[in-house]
Amino acid sequence: MIDDNQHIINLIAAYISKEINENEFQELTDWLNESSENEKLFSEYLLLYKKSRRLNFIKKVDQEVAWKLINSKIKKQSSSKKLAIKLSSHVFKYAAIAILFIGITYLYQNDFFNKSNEIIISTDSITLQLENGNVQIINEDGATEIVDKNGNIVGSQSGHQLIYSNTVKEKALVYNTLNIPYGKRFEIKLSDGTMVHLNSGSSLKYPIKFIEGMDRCVFLSGEAYFSVTKDAKHPFIVNAKDLNVKVYGTKFNVSAYSEDTLTDVVLVEGSVGMYANNETSNKGTILIPGTKGSFNRVNQNISSENVDTLIYTSWMDGGLFFRKMTFKNIAKKLERHYNKKIIISNKQLENEIFNANFKDEPIENVLGYLKESFSINYTIENDTIYIN
Repeated sequence: MIDDNQHIINLIAAYISKEINENEFQELTDWLNESSENEKLFSEYLLLYKKSRRLNFIKKVDQEVAWKLINSKIKKQSSSKKLAIKLSSHVFKYAAIAILFIGITYLYQNDFFNKSNEIIISTDSITLQLENGNVQIINEDGATEIVDKNGNIVGSQSGHQLIYSNTVKEKALVYNTLNIPYGKRFEIKLSDGTMVHLNSGSSLKYPIKFIEGMDRCVFLSGEAYFSVTKDAKHPFIVNAKDLNVKVYGTKFNVSAYSEDTLTDVVLVEGSVGMYANNETSNKGTILIPGTKGSFNRVNQNISSENVDTLIYTSWMDGGLFFRKMTFKNIAKKLERHYNKKIIISNKQLENEIFNANFKDEPIENVLGYLKESFSINYTIENDTIYIN
């Protein structure tokens, strides 16, 4: 237990100090995604770290002190019983927090963190992973330069947008990855002028500079709207897990969240081809404007239908459109949009179909509408919404 948590401490410390590499960052992300308990533990750890910045009473790092604190908590909960040799998972939680607290206090006391370059990690931060594995926190209202491993400026941030330069001289593909948490949106202008609007809970891996003679390939998880710069010699390809979307110059929306069975491509302008990773592009399905193509990741089939594209692109302006959608899917979209956890206790409600739309409404207004129109009751506790 101690070794496992010490490893997590090392990963977090490397992240704070901007010395985390790509593999370590992925490992830390996987650990956070393993369970809600890990996320809660991480949040509690952050709170303890912030407190440690203000407290000076710990003069000596001693694990025995931590375990005494743990035993004290156990005794309060089991005053009439002897401690069992096998600790419960609840006790391990306090053990983990205490160990994390010890680790971060030790690192702080030994000046591990560069105070002038200190980052307070937050799970709701936008992050940019550079080609060397370093991770940079993106402040939505900030302005900063993006540099490569040699210190050359390859782009810049202006508020809610990253802009990459087309003057960078690269002979090989070098990738950055932008990660957007729930509750936030962001934009990227790629080196060829292509604009990408990223929705909440999404990430995009892309080259800092497209290479002459090669397709313009990017990798999407989540949802994004693309306005692609035309270049007949260099097709633009969006890889969304098992699906490729190939274009030359057009406007379209791709929704490819990992928890969804379908990957949807909605074409606004131009034309696109959809084909599975195991197929060639000339065997794919061609979409025309006003069409939605849906790729089923289970059976690898592609279907298409005519749609109102506004329904699928309104999220860029803060809108939410639900058309013939199950309440389970509505809840997931609300979770992403508002960064709230939604628990549905009424299982029959999950598969009921609803129509609704909202624009820049606080979550309380949305829930109020659902209660008034469909008699759906709810309660809110901190960041969790319970649907009865």
